[in-house]
Amino acid sequence: MIRIGIVGAGNMARSHAAEYSKISGCRVAAVCDMDKGRAEEFGRNHSIKSVFTDIDALLDSGKIDAVSNVTPDAQHASVALKAIAAGKHILSEKPLAVNYPEARSMADAARDAGVINMVNFSYRNSSAIHKAQRIVAAGDIGRVVHVEATYLQGWLYTASWPQVRDKSSLIWRLCSSLGSQGVLGDLGVHIVDFATYPAGAVRSLQCRMKTFSDIKGDEYAGRKLDANDTAMITAELEGGALASITTTRWAVGQANTILLRIHGDMGGIRIDLDQSYTKLDVCRGKDVPNRVWKTVDCGVTPNMYRRFIRSIRSGVNDQPDFERGAQVQKVLDACFESDRLGCVVQV
Repeated sequence: MIRIGIVGAGNMARSHAAEYSKISGCRVAAVCDMDKGRAEEFGRNHSIKSVFTDIDALLDSGKIDAVSNVTPDAQHASVALKAIAAGKHILSEKPLAVNYPEARSMADAARDAGVINMVNFSYRNSSAIHKAQRIVAAGDIGRVVHVEATYLQGWLYTASWPQVRDKSSLIWRLCSSLGSQGVLGDLGVHIVDFATYPAGAVRSLQCRMKTFSDIKGDEYAGRKLDANDTAMITAELEGGALASITTTRWAVGQANTILLRIHGDMGGIRIDLDQSYTKLDVCRGKDVPNRVWKTVDCGVTPNMYRRFIRSIRSGVNDQPDFERGAQVQKVLDACFESDRLGCVVQV
């Protein structure tokens, strides 16, 4: 039996608990949150008897084998480094850290300790993105030359904003003082991973970000709402392709839309997760002259939680690991530098 300790008892922690409950030979054995009342309520709701308010006490308890790190972004590194030092396997929410040096230290520590380590890039749950990666790697669309990737959300700021604003569990996402990297760290981290997993690593980029304080207000409950709301990245990939990677919280009419187009000199791939997680469209080979796109059924893939548990059992670390999380964080750091300097920066 693999015993999981969930650290952080907020909204996303409920998803972790629910997913682990579906996996045979695995159970959530403990929960830890600095807010004792919230931790106890989470324990009651998920039938977890061991409740902690201190991460050190949890790690010393002997009650867990692995940690699900579901704390706010600014706490990811401290929790992960303690868990790794205690020899616990760890699945961390994204972004891995709030900057590349922190992420680098986490990846190095996990590697040196030999613990299973993974980042919850949840759109890797799509079998379509894995099929796209295999198609590109096999050379079936030739050399990648042009990439378009978009992550659009509209639920937080548009119709729901007056109600959402009053939820303290969401306000941290909008405040750099609370460790948020804005939409770039919240959604951009996903779309950077989603695009570059099949298309290749980023060599250089230019990024522009904006915070729409004139619409949403400058602050709420004494907190500056200064984290970026929209980010637009133009990148050159290692293979020479140009990529447009964009994300925003202000996409009116969109709940959670992820789109990816990869064009090579011999074909192309289209993924729309609003339409399907398990299918993609491809134009290649004899279909290219007539611009015929065919839908490919990509089957299913185990979700991140199942892959994490499978990795613990096998001792073979699946992807995306902390090293991948650090590389994506390096791209985000370059985005902030580019926006500050107003120029292209190397990654």
